[in-house]
Amino acid sequence: MTTKRIKVDYMARVEGEGSLDLHIEGGRVTAARLGIFEPPRFFEALLRGRGFAETPDIVARICGICPVAYQMTAVHALENAFGVRVEGQLRALRRLLYCGEWIESHALHVVMLHAPDFLGFPDAIRMAAEHGERVRSALALKKAGNALMRVLGGREIHPVNVRVGGFYRVPSRAELAPLAEQLRQARDRAVELVRWVAGFPFPPLERDYEFVALRHPHEYPLNEGRLVSSRGLDIDIADYETEFEERQVPHSTALHSLLKRRGAYLVGPLARYALNFDRLPEHIQALAREAGLGPVCRNPFQSIVVRALEILYACEEALRIIAAYQPPAVAAVPVEPRSGTGFGCTEAPRGTLWHRYDLAADGSLERVRIVPPTAQNQPSIEADLEAVATPLLGQPEALIRERCELSIRNHDPCISCATHFLKLSLHRR
Repeated sequence: MTTKRIKVDYMARVEGEGSLDLHIEGGRVTAARLGIFEPPRFFEALLRGRGFAETPDIVARICGICPVAYQMTAVHALENAFGVRVEGQLRALRRLLYCGEWIESHALHVVMLHAPDFLGFPDAIRMAAEHGERVRSALALKKAGNALMRVLGGREIHPVNVRVGGFYRVPSRAELAPLAEQLRQARDRAVELVRWVAGFPFPPLERDYEFVALRHPHEYPLNEGRLVSSRGLDIDIADYETEFEERQVPHSTALHSLLKRRGAYLVGPLARYALNFDRLPEHIQALAREAGLGPVCRNPFQSIVVRALEILYACEEALRIIAAYQPPAVAAVPVEPRSGTGFGCTEAPRGTLWHRYDLAADGSLERVRIVPPTAQNQPSIEADLEAVATPLLGQPEALIRERCELSIRNHDPCISCATHFLKLSLHRR
């Protein structure tokens, strides 16, 4: 029996350190391990004893690309513990802020980090020589998203204007008005982007994922909803721990999340789209069909198209919120700390993000649990790698490596994971 091993020792420009290890026996991949060997960051531990008011700004530092996701999930969880509901225009402003993050994050990934894979370029810089207008358009999209984060969050990276109960300051209509014109242009660019990426050459692969995402009664999910799956799961976010578990695996310092009864599942754009297609406006549904998608997409390589559709949705949702905006009478509702447990769950660009906080009577944190999208998707990413690599085993090693890199970037596990630098070594026996 022929046995060989394809090992990527180090993935540079990863948020932490990672490697890829493929074991091949008898003409098939028997194991695909996405090894994450970054050192622990201890955010859950360093939050213990902290006051609830400082929590949103601390958790924002977990990610420089998705700080809003961590802030929003934290404030929802803390408000849940304190029995506080944020409604009306304050709720709308939170959704608007989240739209900004979706726009900037998705635009960066789709064009700068993912598109070069499909077009045969080693990076976006060299892609720009032939597709300069596409790159400029993506940067303009990202700029529109960043503008929303700056006006609502106080700055583009690690916003400082979010607080439990609302905001420290709310914008005037005059401050939001210039953003509307920028977003109208972004909306047009997003339509063009969907049509462009829909024409990429997608490897033929269908994966039988169990999709998991939030589902809201009326909205495409951002901040709120119940956790549902494509195989019948439908739970309140407070019941997350009854259905899901995290496991340590020898090859990764990142925990793997699994459904207790069924194993691997997928969060992120493909899951949101499949579970909430009917929540998209009809003209976006029509554009999805024009782009070659049905109500469910199971080809992970086409996730780039779904991300582009979500950029369009976020642009239109932001325009809707701005058009209806009336400044609220107060920037935040009153909050009285108390002991208890609170749960928060939102849809980060990369997928479902879940927080739990156990609090003392003075509002200080006693115990924290944070489950990010990457941890939830790692088992599915590894299963994808097996499915992608097995048909290519007779091909050159460079092609196997490139296709595996592309497979990982389908899920954009973090901004620095989505790079074009992998070092490959092959061991034959």
